[in-house]
Amino acid sequence: MTQGLALVALLLTLGGCASLPAQLCAGNQKSVTTAELLFGRKIGDRVGVSEQAFARFVDAEITPRFPQGLTVLSATGQWRDTERHTTVREPSKIVQIVLPGAADDQARLDAIIDAYKARFRQQAVGVVMRPACAAF
Repeated sequence: MTQGLALVALLLTLGGCASLPAQLCAGNQKSVTTAELLFGRKIGDRVGVSEQAFARFVDAEITPRFPQGLTVLSATGQWRDTERHTTVREPSKIVQIVLPGAADDQARLDAIIDAYKARFRQQAVGVVMRPACAAF
């Protein structure tokens, strides 16, 4: 048991975009990588990305690249504006995607990020990659 926990801790520390070994997944789960995209909705000092505009973005940019499915969550985020030396709080969206494991997964994520930054004049879109076990 301790060796297993140590292996999981090591994999989470070093794994980056790696998946968990299949033997750690239970039942019909398989080893996958998940991506969380973190989208701020402010443009300047106001909320510039409405719920409707974000839904249209998902329909036009994310769903065609990952048609197998995704989850959209509403959130409140914050980040440090290093130019103004202030903490900026803003409504946000988190999009969770269980990646299909295709060679172009990262390129598709990058295209989504670039599209959001260009369309809504954003400085950045956060992305978190995690190994996971999943079944659908």
